[in-house]
Amino acid sequence: MSASLATVSYIAAIILFILSLGGLSNPETSRRGNLYGMIGMAIAVLATVSGPRVTTGGIAWIAIALVAGGAIGLYLARTVKMTQMPELVAFMHSLVGLVAMIVGYASYVDPTATAGMAAAEVTIHHVEVYVGVLIGAVTLSGSVIAFGKLSGRIGGKPLLLPARHWLNLAGLLVVIWFGYRFLGAHSIQEGMTPIIVMSVIALLFGIHMVMAIGGADMPVVVSMLNSYSGWAAAATGFMLSNDLLIVTGALVGSSGAILSYIMCRAMNRNFISVIAGGFGGETSAPSAGGAAQPAGEVVPVNAQEAADLLREAKSVVIVPGYGMAVAQAQHTVYEITKRLRELGKTVRFGIHPVAGRMPGHMNVLLAEAKVPYDIVLEMDEINGDFPDTDVSMVIGANDIVNPSAQEDPSSPIAGMPVLEVWKAHTSIVMKRSMASGYAGVDNPLFYKDNNRMLFGDAKKMLDEVLVALKG
Repeated sequence: MSASLATVSYIAAIILFILSLGGLSNPETSRRGNLYGMIGMAIAVLATVSGPRVTTGGIAWIAIALVAGGAIGLYLARTVKMTQMPELVAFMHSLVGLVAMIVGYASYVDPTATAGMAAAEVTIHHVEVYVGVLIGAVTLSGSVIAFGKLSGRIGGKPLLLPARHWLNLAGLLVVIWFGYRFLGAHSIQEGMTPIIVMSVIALLFGIHMVMAIGGADMPVVVSMLNSYSGWAAAATGFMLSNDLLIVTGALVGSSGAILSYIMCRAMNRNFISVIAGGFGGETSAPSAGGAAQPAGEVVPVNAQEAADLLREAKSVVIVPGYGMAVAQAQHTVYEITKRLRELGKTVRFGIHPVAGRMPGHMNVLLAEAKVPYDIVLEMDEINGDFPDTDVSMVIGANDIVNPSAQEDPSSPIAGMPVLEVWKAHTSIVMKRSMASGYAGVDNPLFYKDNNRMLFGDAKKMLDEVLVALKG
């Protein structure tokens, strides 16, 4: 393939990637968006493999890599559960960071990478290598820690080291100093020490950064790492002088940054406060002027009583959370929804922007269960309807329905927009126990006079509710 044909193919791939992002912005067009992305990636890979920069001897290795990677991807697609998608996404981000580091080191030690370049061009190339390895290392280690937190291997409570901000600043200054040493190196051997030291510091920074972020901020972390992986890919594109990789990385990086901003707004947070340490690090006590302790009496109900409340209601709003995902209860939720609609009830879903462990987690689960898109509403669209709702049913959610965000100025989540389920005539909360949510904050909703608690595994309890409704 000629260079001009490869360029045209890259442009076509870029257009398809943009259309893919546009399609993924809406559940109804998400399948089409995924298809555009797959076609664009296929064109990009074929154009690169067939392009003038790939030798005949390298095609065999590329083919082996494609088959191996495709087999792994197919295996993961078939075996990974929907509840494991957040940690899978974090794991994929770590691979992008690892690739950026490997390409950076390979590009630096390869003498042909700078052959024929002027001194200024070599300096620019070395800046690209240094920045690419830096972003890649932060993405790699940060994503590994995010994977551990999302999969439960690492606790969700933030690790807040003393003088952690000064530690970060000191690390940044050391990275800048060794960057100066790296650019002033007269040989590859002389430059290896600065870039290795920088890599170690960047890896430690990625660990420290994500460890300091609390559990309730993990959806923001996922989108933030998505952005980092995009910028790492763009940096790799600069190192390889690959325009497609630069543009694609910039698309991913900018879209991830925009998503992080949107999610921070949904939590009444700012990006700096998330990085500085997330929800869950505060352990308030009333005697110290902290958050007030919930007061009242918990009223438990069984599945039959919950079904009776739903049968008597005219309007129902269902609020899903991570507990629904863990229990794999979305299909039973759909069956309950279908049964209630057959009985003439108005049923809708309220989705909080940070419900679950990654952006759009609940939307994906409900779409998988064939819940109609037109009854799945975002928080801003449905919050005003709760006072006119007979029953609000919370399935495995906690922090996103916590009234402390509005009623307790001393709460760690004060000011965070939440779904106002307690304003319905009756609310039913499904949980395994009275444990606090991922943010580690108690929920006064459980003690409100109009609230009922349905304890147990979400799937088992919903199955019993469905049987009672059909009976």
